[in-house]
Amino acid sequence: MIYLDYQATTPLAPEAREAMLRWLGGPDSDTFGNPHSPHRMGRMAAAAVEAAREQVAGLMPAGGQVVFTSGATEALNMVLLGTPGDVITFATEHAAVLDCARAIEAQGRRFTVLPVLPDGRADLDALGAAITPNTGLVAIMAVNNEIGVIHPLAEAIAIARAAGAKVLVDAVQAFGRLPLTPFSPDFIAVSAHKIHGPKGVGALWIGPDAPAPRPLLWGGGQEARLRSGTLSAALCAGFGAASRLVTGGLEEQMFHVKHLRNIARGLFDGWTVNGSIEHRWHGNLNIRRDGLDVARLMSDCRNVMFSAGSACASGSGRPSHVLKAIGLTDPQAKSSIRLGFGRYTTPEDIETAAAAILAAAKEQGL
Repeated sequence: MIYLDYQATTPLAPEAREAMLRWLGGPDSDTFGNPHSPHRMGRMAAAAVEAAREQVAGLMPAGGQVVFTSGATEALNMVLLGTPGDVITFATEHAAVLDCARAIEAQGRRFTVLPVLPDGRADLDALGAAITPNTGLVAIMAVNNEIGVIHPLAEAIAIARAAGAKVLVDAVQAFGRLPLTPFSPDFIAVSAHKIHGPKGVGALWIGPDAPAPRPLLWGGGQEARLRSGTLSAALCAGFGAASRLVTGGLEEQMFHVKHLRNIARGLFDGWTVNGSIEHRWHGNLNIRRDGLDVARLMSDCRNVMFSAGSACASGSGRPSHVLKAIGLTDPQAKSSIRLGFGRYTTPEDIETAAAAILAAAKEQGL
């Protein structure tokens, strides 16, 4: 099988797996301790968690703190529901942001969704016009999960700062793929399984000058008194190991992925790219062919793992809200596919997958 769905999840790195195995522990080991316990086994597990925290923080802007969560969805919800003031976001955001609208409005706060430009980038003029002194938070993606478009973060942060609003960045698709250190938002949400770490763990980075949000979960307050519950030393260690792999190797990975993108673009000549070509993560190729039956295509190419849209909304039968937001018609949105590739993808993978997809499309008369 050929895996081309890196936006949905990534293969677990062998180094992350090895880091996790030590802390899974069995009855005859001394590595299964609760990291919040005061005895020796607990302190060993706690040390592993703190080492992982430093490794994750190494990919973040300077200062601030890393709070482990179950994933980016929890991190995003924590900030959106726990930061005072009205919220402004954009139409192509992840459901983990957009679906908080009802809960936020139930708190008596406004939740405003702004349009994006036809290329998928945030409409900064709309942001400047919509922001008010009552705006407490602007939520914006770094890289869109469906079309790979890179938003103008620096400009959006400057607009929010001028109005006194805080900024929450969903960096799930950017973390470990693009540098985050040049930016200075107040909050950054990330997830381990997008950078070859394990599923079930993520993090919220809180900037040095940002107020802590109100907790979503109440109990022991184990994570900086913001998140209750026993941490998994194994999951944290896996996340840390995956982060360590990125450190120092980011430029090499970016070059590799750009090379793969160039191969794929050449093979899919004649297909239309959805979203900005200039401002996008090279590991995301969202393309369409008018009249394409994507369900039939996926059935005919069952040995190639790719997506018809966001994995979070697959099976709903609805056109992608992201593709609709950039102006595509329902038929155009439904004739789009997303190919995602990264660290472990080879040029041969791209060539073999493209041959299968193009042959299947040809069988449809396209």
